[in-house]
Amino acid sequence: MKAIACVSGVELLMDYLEGVLSADVHTALDDHVAGCPRCAAFVASYCGTPRILREATAATLPAHVEASLRAFLRARTTAFKPRG
Repeated sequence: MKAIACVSGVELLMDYLEGVLSADVHTALDDHVAGCPRCAAFVASYCGTPRILREATAATLPAHVEASLRAFLRARTTAFKPRG
């Protein structure tokens, strides 16, 4: 198995994280990530994305902001309804 480069490693990332790569490719990618700070940071951020999204969407809007947003969206969606 030849060494993994950053570009080819990114192409294999999903299969790497899902554990479906052959053992030799997985090991080569492990070795590359262990020795490449940029790829290690990329893998860490890729793995952390679901948590970040959960935390970001868990925020509660203040009641007045939610009411204002709902009124705005309601006005926008009724503007597109066919008249008849």
